[in-house]
Amino acid sequence: MKFGTKAIHAGVHPDPETGAIMTPIYQTSTYVQRSPGDHKGFEYSRTHNPTRSQLQDALAALDNGKHGLAFASGMAAIDCIVKLLQPGDEVISTNDLYGGSYRLFTKVYAAYGIKFHFVPMHDMTAVEAAVTERTKLIWVETPTNPLLNVIDIAAASAVAKKAGALLVVDNTFSTPYLQTPLELGADMVMYSLTKYMAGHSDTVMGAVVVNDDELHQRLSFYQNACGGTPGPQDCFLVLRGLKTLHVRMQRHCENGRKVAEYLKAHPKVEKVFWPGFQDHPNHEVAARQMRDFGGMISFVLKGDRKEDAVATLEKFQLFSLAESLGGVESLSGHPATMTHASIPAEERRKAGLSDSLIRLSVGIEDAEDLIEDLAQAIG
Repeated sequence: MKFGTKAIHAGVHPDPETGAIMTPIYQTSTYVQRSPGDHKGFEYSRTHNPTRSQLQDALAALDNGKHGLAFASGMAAIDCIVKLLQPGDEVISTNDLYGGSYRLFTKVYAAYGIKFHFVPMHDMTAVEAAVTERTKLIWVETPTNPLLNVIDIAAASAVAKKAGALLVVDNTFSTPYLQTPLELGADMVMYSLTKYMAGHSDTVMGAVVVNDDELHQRLSFYQNACGGTPGPQDCFLVLRGLKTLHVRMQRHCENGRKVAEYLKAHPKVEKVFWPGFQDHPNHEVAARQMRDFGGMISFVLKGDRKEDAVATLEKFQLFSLAESLGGVESLSGHPATMTHASIPAEERRKAGLSDSLIRLSVGIEDAEDLIEDLAQAIG
């Protein structure tokens, strides 16, 4: 079954009670049992809910995985994964990581005795050098947020297996439409479903997809015991979004290419970060493991001045200045003061994230209108 067909049909089925083609919103907290412990597979909606179950099956199918787990947010999904670790364990991740992930790692779990190493993971030798006998988890984000660095998932898998560590890939920017990390050797693939997977900027949710049964059991235990589960309304909204994921991602990629090429040719733009360019440091890796290059772009204006970036962001009319990404509408952001403000300024600069960097989430509007907006804002 090809991806578009799976996006619409896999994991879901008509309601057996009414024949409704859309998965119902099972807005219930509990379920009647025939006798104590004798039920129809559902006891309490924190543990299982029919709407969530169909979403989890759909998510697993899209990633060519066996098990899906849905969470109330992307951060809840990350939190569940880190709960697999013990004090004294070590984690290797990229040095240009999403600010929320960095905050959870350094401000919450570091206090519990877990050590985190942040290295430039687009250079796999840096990853290998950071491995110790205590390394239990390698956390990959590719393309990275917001510098669009590309990390070789298969190579990271080889390092993880040699170290006896688990490999997680945050696939939020790519979605399974562009890359399927489990097929490249990842143990877990994680999403902020809030972004492209839901796609309409109307819900907050996260997910993890795995193949290993034991790993799924452990994650399911924490999902239920710690309670970071989504409600059925949000699950319904993501199920609805998945049905158009393939057509939306195709348009995001088409528009992303046009916007990236426009910015690269603009006389006032110093640098454009987009993995589709042949001079991108890891373009060959991106071309090998991705099916296209996505709609996320970052750029720096000539002069590299924060005030010029802010002035440009304030002039946008179609690229709305807002947190998040991956919706049908185009968004713009200033990572240094928004999505990555929780990372110390010195650490941001070390990773190459300047205070003048602008991040764009290119939507599915007409590309000509988006380019006109860029033209008037940049001047």
